[in-house]
Amino acid sequence: MIEARQLTKSFKIYPSKPGILNSMRSLFSAKYEIKHAVDSISFKIDEGEFVGYIGPNGAGKSTTIKMLSGILHPSSGTATVLGIDPQKERKELARNIGIVFGQRTQLWWDLPVKDSFEILKAMYKIDEQDYRHFLKQYDDILEIGRFLETPVRKLSLGQRMRADLAAAMIHNPSVLFLDEPTIGLDVVAKKNIREFLKEMNISHQKTIILTTHDMDDIEQLCSRVIVINQGKTVLDGSLEQLKNHIGLPSILKVLYDEHVNPKNISGVEKIEQNGSELTILYDRSKITSPALLQEISQWGTPKDIQMKEPDIEEVIQNFY
Repeated sequence: MIEARQLTKSFKIYPSKPGILNSMRSLFSAKYEIKHAVDSISFKIDEGEFVGYIGPNGAGKSTTIKMLSGILHPSSGTATVLGIDPQKERKELARNIGIVFGQRTQLWWDLPVKDSFEILKAMYKIDEQDYRHFLKQYDDILEIGRFLETPVRKLSLGQRMRADLAAAMIHNPSVLFLDEPTIGLDVVAKKNIREFLKEMNISHQKTIILTTHDMDDIEQLCSRVIVINQGKTVLDGSLEQLKNHIGLPSILKVLYDEHVNPKNISGVEKIEQNGSELTILYDRSKITSPALLQEISQWGTPKDIQMKEPDIEEVIQNFY
């Protein structure tokens, strides 16, 4: 479905010095530094996968998306999307993919949302019956009917993002590239966007690549994560593999009906005691949860037990 093979994008960075004259001189300087925004990245994404493409600012996420969608040409390496070369067959690819950049809109700023949809309908040569089906479907899912007649500049950020998502899907593409689609949205707007994306992925089998800094997006939506840093892939696997790679401990909180005296257990990294409550940090690769529960039940009678895995935010922070 989507494949990148040693994909690389490099830029020339010319040294600059203070002052207008020095800035002009730098434009004609023979000295420059090569910056690898994306450095020999390879991956393969199958049909229907929902992949989180994550990393710190400047890691190369957006640059990769732009190469896969044909906006940028790679310095070396190749990519195919649906068997199409994004650089050589960009028009053909555009008919089969949808793109949303969270900080930019593809809608016309001063026009009502419906007018932008009409322009896109003409661009993609969508027939009237399919267009009416599109409006009905996305009004049901995203409730866009409420603001179809509203100029884009007057929409709230959440409304504008819903309109942008609908615009990206107007031609029913097989692949969706999303670059920070929930940035700046409130809790309710994020929930609506996530529900829509789940629907597209599960019910409509859309293949989705998502870049985001919102770890709730990753945890709630993605079955697979590709982590990049400084233009290189550092991990490609499931959320569970990402958590295991970091090695953060699992947490077990136990409230006993009386004070207990804990003992050392192999695989338990730390035990914190506050009266009759214990917080136990343990490594699941060394001791399973059932085995740990069996051990601690010998210390006393538990009144309440809570288990917690490291949240994805903590995992990502520890990754870098």
